Amino acid sequence: MSLFKSEFEIKIPFHDLDPMDVVWHGNYIKYMEQSRCDMFNKINYTYYDMKNDNYAYPVAKMQTKYIKPLRFNQEVLIETSLEEVEPAIIIRYKMFDKATRVEVFSAETMQIGVDIKTGESVYTPPANLLKRLEKINEK
Repeated sequence: MSLFKSEFEIKIPFHDLDPMDVVWHGNYIKYMEQSRCDMFNKINYTYYDMKNDNYAYPVAKMQTKYIKPLRFNQEVLIETSLEEVEPAIIIRYKMFDKATRVEVFSAETMQIGVDIKTGESVYTPPANLLKRLEKINEK
């Protein structure tokens, strides 16, 4: 069971296309990052909060599955799901065509906590993140 789920919408811009008139594969990672930022904003724990807590969470592992190509002006719904926060942050992503709800892409990232000052790995999440998740789950 996920700790938190959110949805984020994008409309594919022309500048994200490759010479084959589909979204270049690397741009899917950009869309994942946008949805991840949006999810943390909805939790009320932003990257600035992480930094203030002396945490960084670089991506250590990523799995992607490209199912159908995305095209110019296509409206896409991204479901972002926070699965774990300890010992690492695990996030799952599913992208759907907004109109048809056909899945076009899925992915999972593992992000390792790092103490910003020492550069050492941290295996427990920031207390502020846990508090914000508790508050959301109380509702």
